[in-house]
Amino acid sequence: MLSPEIARAQVLDAAEALFYRRGIQAVGMDEIRNASGVSLKRLYQLYPSKSELVEAYLWRRDARWRRRLAEYVEARPSPRERILAVFSWLHDWFSQPDFRGCAFINSYGELGAISPAVAEAARAHKQAFQRYLADLVADAGEPSWAAQHLSLLAEGAMTTAAICGSPESALQARDAARILLDSARTASRAA
Repeated sequence: MLSPEIARAQVLDAAEALFYRRGIQAVGMDEIRNASGVSLKRLYQLYPSKSELVEAYLWRRDARWRRRLAEYVEARPSPRERILAVFSWLHDWFSQPDFRGCAFINSYGELGAISPAVAEAARAHKQAFQRYLADLVADAGEPSWAAQHLSLLAEGAMTTAAICGSPESALQARDAARILLDSARTASRAA
């Protein structure tokens, strides 16, 4: 018998792959059982409802997404390069063959109006991303207002990449971010 940790990981791996590829509402618990190799009884012991599984999937994805972004960004030598690296990382993510948009935007679009837990997970993910950008902006000595604009550029790139099927929106957003940062620097020198 699988340990609870291994069974949980197998269920979450299967749920993530299926939910992300096909959408949450299109996937039933039987499919997750089949894909995970965990019995339906054990699946329901771990996650008594599909909504609890969806929450666990979103929180796990949030932690992984933010960790991977930070690892990529923190490898850059200067604070300004770290800001722009966010958009390079997005380009790499958008270039993945299984990229299907932001899981949080997708899940909010599917269930945000009827699931407070999904809405909260999506909001928390987006707020954490905004705080991360705000920290990068502060570390670079840029004006605090730049963080909100950078966040909008990144979110727009995510949506555009998902709809258009091209990673190029991340590079366009990176160019716009560079212009924004140059303008902010020029404005602060003039003040």
